[in-house]
Amino acid sequence: QVQLVESGGGLVQPGDSLRLSCAASGRTLDYYAIGWFRQAPGKEREGVSCISSVGGSTYYADSVKGRFTIYRDNAKNTVYLQMNSLKPEDTAVYYCAAKLTYYSGITYPTEDDYDYWGQGTQVTVSS
Repeated sequence: QVQLVESGGGLVQPGDSLRLSCAASGRTLDYYAIGWFRQAPGKEREGVSCISSVGGSTYYADSVKGRFTIYRDNAKNTVYLQMNSLKPEDTAVYYCAAKLTYYSGITYPTEDDYDYWGQGTQVTVSS
């Protein structure tokens, strides 16, 4: 079983940047696809970005394309979400999730695909 812990959230102004971290313990992330999801108050959780277990394939929701970058550092057993040009509509609790898979190059944008979830980290974008 893998445990996930998100960090890096905070209160920032529009246009600022944040980097979220999803640190794993209990298992190496080498064979896990990772997804980032977010949930704003009063809204359903939505997919933001995901990365395949091997091969580095990535997916981005249209709302974050060109502003967010997902990448992994397997040596640190951590996946990052670099968020630039933040907007007030990016305000949400951000969650990372992991799916064990031996298929390389496949991303999983749907939350039902994931087996393990972190506790979330709050991102607030406000002037």
